[in-house]
Amino acid sequence: MPPAYLIVDGHSVIFSWDDLRELHARHPARAREELCTRLRLLHDTGAERVVVVFDGQGKRITADKPTGDDIQVIYSNSRRTADTVIERLTARYAADFRITVVTADRLEQITVSTFGGYFLRPEELLRKLRTREEEIRRSLEKTRSRPLPRRPFPE
Repeated sequence: MPPAYLIVDGHSVIFSWDDLRELHARHPARAREELCTRLRLLHDTGAERVVVVFDGQGKRITADKPTGDDIQVIYSNSRRTADTVIERLTARYAADFRITVVTADRLEQITVSTFGGYFLRPEELLRKLRTREEEIRRSLEKTRSRPLPRRPFPE
């Protein structure tokens, strides 16, 4: 099976999750950092490589090169949207890799499907994160003599 990529429309997810939307209103950079922190759970424990795409403001598209085995963060330039970057990535790589895009944008979901990719809505991603966190907690409890405190993702 080819490698799998989870491409996340960063602002679409931030504005779909209540706690990150509230954080973004006060501290946009912190909201982006918190989303990336949460997504590392999937990246570090799953078979998917995670790429997060945000709308940017610069003259060029910038991509933080992942250090080691970290998630990749891409900022579009001021002439393109994150949606455009996601569409190009999906069109180019869906034939060779399993591409799943997380977005609340219905038109983007249709476009991704047309290019051969899959999509998840942000609430489905949140459920996936909660499930993965619970799996890890149960696995760790098996190796520990005392239970771990629960730290679920915000509702």
